[in-house]
Amino acid sequence: MDKINDEYYMGLALDMAEKAQGQTGVNPVVGAVVVKDGAILGLGTHLKRGEPHAEVHALNMAGTTAEGSTVYVSLEPCSHYGTTPPCAARLIAEKVSRVVVACEDPNSQVAGHGIQILRQSGIDVEVGVLRDRALKLNKKFIKYITTGIPYVTIKTASTLDGKIASKTGDSKWISNESSREMVHTLRHRHQGIMVGVGTVIADDPQLTTRLQVPGLSPIRIIVDSKLRIPDSSKVLSDGLAQTIILTTSQVDPTRVSTLKNRGINVLTCGEGPQVDLQDALAKLGELDISSILVEGGGRLNGSLIQNRLVDEIILFFAPKLVGGLEAPGNFRFDGFDLMQDAVSLKDLEVEQIGDNICIRGIPDWP
Repeated sequence: MDKINDEYYMGLALDMAEKAQGQTGVNPVVGAVVVKDGAILGLGTHLKRGEPHAEVHALNMAGTTAEGSTVYVSLEPCSHYGTTPPCAARLIAEKVSRVVVACEDPNSQVAGHGIQILRQSGIDVEVGVLRDRALKLNKKFIKYITTGIPYVTIKTASTLDGKIASKTGDSKWISNESSREMVHTLRHRHQGIMVGVGTVIADDPQLTTRLQVPGLSPIRIIVDSKLRIPDSSKVLSDGLAQTIILTTSQVDPTRVSTLKNRGINVLTCGEGPQVDLQDALAKLGELDISSILVEGGGRLNGSLIQNRLVDEIILFFAPKLVGGLEAPGNFRFDGFDLMQDAVSLKDLEVEQIGDNICIRGIPDWP
């Protein structure tokens, strides 16, 4: 089959995988397409951790016609027994003739072994079709599976002069309705959402996903070094999503017990006076939280930047100027003496959303 066809069918597999973002937990998003004699015989997407993988869904749809087919899969078929049987073995059993893989699986339990056993069984395997798109699609999974640390995305909305609120603290609304809806999609696509306790005290947010088509709400993560969170806060009482509080060993143990008795998971992250964010991310990773959307204020954003704990930044800008010497900004940290030391963003994407501008980028750490 020629390159154009390979890219067409792999594009279809990636399109399906993309639609499942946010549903698979720590697992990758994967799509698969079964093709023979110019016809699509089966389609499949991995929909939920612990349930059948994309290849299985596609092969089940193809049934007995799968023999001699070409299977396009956006990530290397697994070769080990986990919560589901290995997909490589299923492809061999179905006697497919060719497997086209977008990229290798960085999981040490797979890492090329799936491709190897397919080839050893006489199946023609081609790797690398639309590789860059496949790697980008599973960037959260790749970071987590190779480091055990969640993929961290900072999202912030500001005026053109970089203010996230006015000098009185008013912030509703900076961005437009379409931008805010996009943020709820981002929440659906991350396993955790992180804010500082100051945001909870000021706004009493729910930190849930609210879309026209119901989405999945992330685990709510509150950075609170002194356990100042009010008992009446929605994140403690509404029961709409799990809540985790990050604090230090300096807090009152009685207060910790009170929160735990309310079903709140309190994690001690460092000896204080501030939460050790690097330790916090490691502990959150141990809880199978593979991605976090940060919607905090300038201090939390600045701390994450200063400690180089950020994987992606998404900035929404509204065409407004609010001024105010004391008005809070996007990033609050000590800063750099020289412009050449400033944090630069690479792989930029710029999108206009009504009268708002959204800029995405990856911090280019030295």
